[in-house]
Amino acid sequence: MRYLVSLGLLLITFWLVLSGHYTVLLTSLGAASVALVLWIASRMSVADHEMVPLRITHRMPLYALWLTKEVFRSAAQVSIRVLRGPQSLNPGLRPVRHGQTSSMGETILANSITLTPGTLSVRVDAEHIDVHSVDEAFIDELETGRFAARVRQLDTGA
Repeated sequence: MRYLVSLGLLLITFWLVLSGHYTVLLTSLGAASVALVLWIASRMSVADHEMVPLRITHRMPLYALWLTKEVFRSAAQVSIRVLRGPQSLNPGLRPVRHGQTSSMGETILANSITLTPGTLSVRVDAEHIDVHSVDEAFIDELETGRFAARVRQLDTGA
């Protein structure tokens, strides 16, 4: 039940922030949408610790700030390479060991890699994430494990 309540609060907040319109009609439609999603989630029995990861909620703001910094840093690096011309690009596709202990950690890491300009997570398995990059230097940086360590810290608290 606590997961349904948490999911409901998350959906309401998300809807209100993204909507920006607070008329009676739109607010009622938003509430009805949230109620429908909660009913479906309840009937499917999918509201659990993986769908609503309460254990990482308090660590998420710091991770989001760190990821935002990485996105801007990477965007600057990609911009510089693009402005220098095609000769400064060295695209590549390589598997990178992720070392995550949960599927949530794997998912967060793969999505974080994709959010970072210049890199794209192509495939995830139990050991590796296949990463495509506009420059292999970005993949080299991922292989240092800094990204994976941040995600592991978010996921496990360690």
